[in-house]
Amino acid sequence: MDKLRSMEVFVAVVDAGSFTGAASARAISPVMVGKHIAQLEERLGARLLTRTTRRQSLTEIGQQYAEQCRAILAQIAAAESGAEAMRATPRGRLKITAPVSFGSEWLGPAMTDYLALHPEVSLDLNLNDRTVDLVDEGYDAAIRIGRLEDSSMVARALFPYAMVICASPDYLARRGRPRRPSELAEHECLDFTPWQHSLRWRLDGSDGAQMIPPGRFRSNNGQALRMAALCGFGIVMQAEVLLAQDIAAGRLLPILEEYLPAPKPMHLVYPRDRQATPKLTTFIDFMLERFGPAARLPLASSA
Repeated sequence: MDKLRSMEVFVAVVDAGSFTGAASARAISPVMVGKHIAQLEERLGARLLTRTTRRQSLTEIGQQYAEQCRAILAQIAAAESGAEAMRATPRGRLKITAPVSFGSEWLGPAMTDYLALHPEVSLDLNLNDRTVDLVDEGYDAAIRIGRLEDSSMVARALFPYAMVICASPDYLARRGRPRRPSELAEHECLDFTPWQHSLRWRLDGSDGAQMIPPGRFRSNNGQALRMAALCGFGIVMQAEVLLAQDIAAGRLLPILEEYLPAPKPMHLVYPRDRQATPKLTTFIDFMLERFGPAARLPLASSA
């Protein structure tokens, strides 16, 4: 017999004052009530109840054990109630990881809206361009850019991760607007060092633009290159999510749009066996509504 079940029956006997009353309260037979009590007494090696033909009473051990059983059963009830509440209302800590550019420019601000909708949820947002192991590092979900390889994850498509090439109006007024990729060799191209050397500035329909000399300004951080472009130093090629607001405001002007590399897929991923808690399901729904395949960056609001 289940130990907790026997403890519940024992407390019912104490409350009802008889086996018959406990049997009625627990919807079992008086014989089964007796078996539960006998099992507990055998396990404890002591009598819990003194029974006569007229009445029953608790032994000293039985009285102490009854108090402890009540406390244990109350704790179990509280734990179950808390678990049910967790499944009914989004609450708890949500741990998310995302690439730096998308996370800082769009996901971070959007998460303030999500948290406003769900005041009992707290957020731990880690921005990192490496591929994080969600299970080993305890993350609920991640934003991934590019082709997915891990089939153990559930993947929900977001809008494509597109690139743009831009320069400031001042730079283009001074140096002219390049019309073909090969003309980039005559310009200051802000160089993003994490890209493989052979793939830097390789554009669709390119006529040798990938052979342009390395720029004088190189960085492993897209935000630093963005700021250099805003200062009028050169031409930047970075993710649309990083430069969209500058384009919308006219601080940067897009160029060579017909030669841009094909957009990369972007997905929201989470472990396939992760329990569908309200905090995770509401986060997934929010992300698909805000950044789903049909969504576009809200450029107009940035102007």
